[in-house]
Amino acid sequence: MNLGKTLFAQLMEFVPWTSFARIVARYSGDARVSALPCTEHFRIMAYAQLTWRESLRDIEVTLGANATKLYAMGLRQAVRRSTLADANERRDWRIWADFAAVLILRANKLYADEPLGLDVNIAGNVYALDSSTIDLCLSLFDWAPYRTGDAAIKLHTLLDLRGNIPSFIHISDGKMGDVNVLDILPMEAGAFYIMDRGYVDFTRLYAMHQRGAFFVTRAKSNFDARRVYSAKVDKASGVVCDQTMALSGSKSARNYPEHLRRVRFKDPLTGKTLIFLTNNTTLPALVIAQLYKSRWQVELFFKWIKQHLRIKRFLGTSENAVKTQVWCAIATYVLIAIVKKELHLDASLYTCLQILSVSVFEKTHISCALQADDYDNPPLPPANQLILFGF
Repeated sequence: MNLGKTLFAQLMEFVPWTSFARIVARYSGDARVSALPCTEHFRIMAYAQLTWRESLRDIEVTLGANATKLYAMGLRQAVRRSTLADANERRDWRIWADFAAVLILRANKLYADEPLGLDVNIAGNVYALDSSTIDLCLSLFDWAPYRTGDAAIKLHTLLDLRGNIPSFIHISDGKMGDVNVLDILPMEAGAFYIMDRGYVDFTRLYAMHQRGAFFVTRAKSNFDARRVYSAKVDKASGVVCDQTMALSGSKSARNYPEHLRRVRFKDPLTGKTLIFLTNNTTLPALVIAQLYKSRWQVELFFKWIKQHLRIKRFLGTSENAVKTQVWCAIATYVLIAIVKKELHLDASLYTCLQILSVSVFEKTHISCALQADDYDNPPLPPANQLILFGF
C-alpha cells in the first residue's frame, strides 16, 4: 500500500516534464501567467478526461470537493472555471499538439515489437490512414463549417497498427477532403500506408511511391487499366488474380507513369469480391488482402476514443479551445498506453481508464490498482447454525 501518492500523482510521474517545459518555453506558454501555469493546465485537462468531466463547472465543483487533495495532484490552489476557460481560449494549442507528439514517439518505440497478425513478418512500419467527423453546432462553432446549417471537425489520423497508437493527427474543419491530407502527411520510406479508396489520387500516390513508401488501397469502380502480366495464384486462398497493370487513361497514365499491382480477392465468408491496388511487388497477394483487412483497426480506434474520451462535448467554442481539448485527450490516451506497456499490465486500456475514473484519489500503488485480476469467489464455510428440521 502506497500511503504517500495518489493514483493521479503516480500517473503524472510518467509525463516527461523536461520535454514539456521545453515545449512550453517554445511557445511562451507561461508568459504573463500567474494563476494557471501549463503544468497545472495539463493536469486539470487530464483529470477531466480520466474522470469524464463534461463542463467547466463540473471540473470546478469536483476539484473543489477534494480541496485537501489538490496539492497531491500538483495543483497549488482550486481552479476556477473562468481561469480554465481563459487558458483554453488563449493558450496556444500547439503546446498540446507538440507534447502529444513527444508521447506518441515514446509510445511507438515501446510498441515497436507488437505482432501484426500477418502470415509474414514485415520489417517496416504499417499504418492505417482514415478520418472521422465530430459534429458541432454551427451557431457556436462558426469557424468549422461543414454542410449547410452544420459544423464539424475532422480528425485525420495515421494509426500505427503495432499497438494502435496514432502517429499523426491533423484536425481540420469538416470541409477538408480526406485525400488532401496526403499533401501534409510525413512519408516514411519502407513503411506501408493502408487507405480506403477515398484516398485514390494517382498524383499523390505516385509522390508516395517516389519517396519509397508502399500503399495498399482499393480500386474505384471506374478504374481503367490494361493488364501487363498475370502471376500464378492459389484460388483456394481466396485470391482470384494477381496482376501487373498499366493505367489506360491519358491523365491517369501521366499522373502515375509506372506499373501498379492489382489483387482481386474474394472473401470466402461473405462472397464479396474486393480489388486492391498497391505498389509493392514482393509480398504475397494474400498478405496484401490481409493488410487491407487490418485497416479496420483505425475504424475501431475512432469508435473507442469517441466512446471513452471527452471529445464530443467541448469546454469552449473557439478553434483554440477545441483543439486544446482534443490534443489533451490524445495525450492522455497515449500516456495510459505508455503506463500500460512500461508496467507490463495485462489490463486493456478500457479497463485502465475505468479504474482510474473512480480511483484517481486513491493511494494504492498504480501497478496494483491497474492490474486486471480475476477474482474467484471462495466457497462459503459450512454453516454453524443448527438445522431445525431434519429434512
